[in-house]
Amino acid sequence: MSIGALWVRLRLPENGSLKGKRKVLKSITSRVKNKFNVAIAEVQDYDLWQVATMGVVCVSNDGRHANELLSKVIDFIEALREDAEILDYQIEILHAF
Repeated sequence: MSIGALWVRLRLPENGSLKGKRKVLKSITSRVKNKFNVAIAEVQDYDLWQVATMGVVCVSNDGRHANELLSKVIDFIEALREDAEILDYQIEILHAF
């Protein structure tokens, strides 16, 4: 069993409030969940208006599949153009059993 973890840091340059940030993140979160069936949540930078850090996790029977899936999530977020640009990301694959 493999667990894929993705950490992605976003910049929201057009955002001027926490309410606006939540709106953008909710849109990204729901679209990613619906398309890829992964767990996703904001994990850092809760009080910053123009920066967000999201965590995405998947479970697979193959580490390569988990890595491929999370790479597709990055490409999908980049293509959304939801007033968010990717500053940095990191993928980690953990093997259990």
